[in-house]
Amino acid sequence: MTTITEHSAIDQITILEDGHLQIRHRLTLQRGGAPIAHSYHRRVISPGDDCASEDQRTRAIARAVHTPDVVAAYLRKSGPR
Repeated sequence: MTTITEHSAIDQITILEDGHLQIRHRLTLQRGGAPIAHSYHRRVISPGDDCASEDQRTRAIARAVHTPDVVAAYLRKSGPR
């Protein structure tokens, strides 16, 4: 009998002009090691959001993109949280 397994990974991080990060998770179902289906979920990290619980790669990108100037510009544009 062939086993069906799931594999989840962040497969895409998109940096938007205003500093938002779009994180896309890909869920792959495999049968006997061969992919049989995929699904996706996307979420957004805004400048200034706490990224402590994110994976190492996402935290590194957020640190590089979410500079004090980018966070200040975002807060000016969006208003107080």
